Amino acid sequence: MKTSVQAGVAGLLACGTLLTVVLVTRDGDDNHAGVTYSAPSEGPYVALGDSYTAGPGITDPTGTPAGCDRSAGNYPALVAAELGLKGGKFRDVSCSGATTSDLTASQHTDNGTNPPQLRALSSDTRLVTVGIGGNDIGFSKLIKRCLAMGALYQLTGSGKYFTEDAPCARQANSGSASDAVEKKITTAGNRLTRILTEVKRRAPEARVYIVSYPAILPADSADCGREMSLAPGDVTFLREKEQDLNTALRQRASEAGVSYVDTYAPSTDHNACTAKNTRWIEPLVTENPAAPVHPNARGERGMADAVLRAVK
Repeated sequence: MKTSVQAGVAGLLACGTLLTVVLVTRDGDDNHAGVTYSAPSEGPYVALGDSYTAGPGITDPTGTPAGCDRSAGNYPALVAAELGLKGGKFRDVSCSGATTSDLTASQHTDNGTNPPQLRALSSDTRLVTVGIGGNDIGFSKLIKRCLAMGALYQLTGSGKYFTEDAPCARQANSGSASDAVEKKITTAGNRLTRILTEVKRRAPEARVYIVSYPAILPADSADCGREMSLAPGDVTFLREKEQDLNTALRQRASEAGVSYVDTYAPSTDHNACTAKNTRWIEPLVTENPAAPVHPNARGERGMADAVLRAVK
């Protein structure tokens, strides 16, 4: 998803509505053992996707353009390493901020232009992963809006003076905005269907995997007060919208005859509101190297393990 969340967060912090001092540590402790695969897989492997694939902020950026913020520790790189795919056998063209449109057209970033991602495919390609859709539905913008309303909710007594506990959800579901997210999910699904048809045309011998989004928020909204500036009802609202998106991705994958990789289920106990040494997703104020509200190294490792299990 789009790392413009980070810019929105900076604005909120600058206004003093969330925190006065932010300390960001860089000690990515990780006890995750991962999944071991001894037999190399036939390549080439091409990774397509947005920032949840690219892994911004985890390690020093790699590849071009620099504006895509790809990490050498993202799940495609980990998958390629486990499968013994090196050099020309592996191409990661994922890019932070990408939508489904950027798979077929050039994407202009703050630091360079990423060519159409599908251009990396060929008749020689044997493995393709696709992680896309969050930016199509404006999920980053929705999170930023809910964070701002959550900050106001907390400043006004966290329900002590006003009974409204889901201001962002109420706004999103009222008037002309009603069902807007659901409509965007449907539109994103239609685009993905067309994309998958094109992927199969360009890489007819490839195994194709749609990779879902990991769990960002917990099932119990009460478990997410300090880490994320969200009203309780909006935690539920955002979690349900993410699940709706993943459901659409699963359905479109099934209809297209490609595989679906579930990263949500294995990550539910590793959401942004869990402990620093447990979480896969960093909260509003990061404690492990990663962009806010994005996977850290542990999260990318968990996503890689899910992909590897599916590939195996």
